[in-house]
Amino acid sequence: MNRLTFAGFCAATVLAAGGALLAQQLPDSPAKGFGTSITPAYEGWYDNPDGSHTFLIGYYNRNVRMPLDIPIGPNNHVDPGGPDMGQPTHFLPGRQTGIFSITVPKTFAKDQKLTWTIVANGEPMTVPFRLNVDYNVSPFSGLEIGNTPPSIHLFDEKAPAAQGPVAFVSTAIAKTASVSSPLVIPIWVEDDAKYSSGTNAPLTSQRPPVTLSWALYRGPKPVKLENTKLETIKGGKVNEPYAAKMSTTATFTEPGEYYLEVQANDYSGPGGGGEVCCWTTALVKVNVAQ
Repeated sequence: MNRLTFAGFCAATVLAAGGALLAQQLPDSPAKGFGTSITPAYEGWYDNPDGSHTFLIGYYNRNVRMPLDIPIGPNNHVDPGGPDMGQPTHFLPGRQTGIFSITVPKTFAKDQKLTWTIVANGEPMTVPFRLNVDYNVSPFSGLEIGNTPPSIHLFDEKAPAAQGPVAFVSTAIAKTASVSSPLVIPIWVEDDAKYSSGTNAPLTSQRPPVTLSWALYRGPKPVKLENTKLETIKGGKVNEPYAAKMSTTATFTEPGEYYLEVQANDYSGPGGGGEVCCWTTALVKVNVAQ
């Protein structure tokens, strides 16, 4: 199931089987309809106010015609400290940028590393994450114009906002549903509506200041996700503070534990248009009964 979107590649070092190091640009790697690999993608890292550091991570599923489900375990593990470090088990087709994060303590040294291994269709791919200065990013503020990620409020307009790529399994909002009773997820979004092309060229095509997309992140079975129309509350143009609301209905066919992820992209687009800034993620954990 593709990420459900409502509209209103990063270089990686890959450890292939046998341990040989391969320098690889993700977009140059061949994609297929099915039967091929998934590569972890290291977007970068940033410092936190308490001195800890956070790795920002995505992936590239070269199976461009189908998603894959890979449970936590021998074929989907983060080391050391894993196997479960909050990574997804449901992999959408194509490049998915900065969908989860791992925070390490301030004592984490520059010569230390974490690795994420994904084995898809018998092809193992492992990417290391280090505190290399060349991968230091600023996902909460665009460097050119002070752009900031959208703020989203789930279930309650006055609930604490999520802003930036802050999706952690450990802090997911917990809800319940049943096979016969879908979960309705209202969402409110706000954004500064700042825009920069990197070349200072103006916006040439009309598009909404924010796009919202929902997808299954973890779960035993596919989930049907349906959106209402995104309703603009204010703004709608470049540099006009923007606010909107909508709701999404998640329908489940089997009981179990599910995680759903929402991603909000501003004018910058996925991955901040290469700037690694200005998108927001959040997770909802749903315990589904019969």
